Amino acid sequence: MVEEQVKISYKPLWKLLIDQNISKQELRRRTGIAVSTFTKMNNEKQVSLDILARICLELGCGFDDIVEIDR
Repeated sequence: MVEEQVKISYKPLWKLLIDQNISKQELRRRTGIAVSTFTKMNNEKQVSLDILARICLELGCGFDDIVEIDR
């Protein structure tokens, strides 16, 4: 049995940052997220829920505001 890999897109996050006039570097600085983690996100790779929660708390939003899930 082969399991399908869930695909994560961070397009909603990048749009939200533009809407709030916040750069990726500024968000990274505010949340203390490593450069390597942002590289993963730029490449549509999964990151931990802890990282996503820190972003949500900083931006005052929910998970569904920063990620899209595709199959």
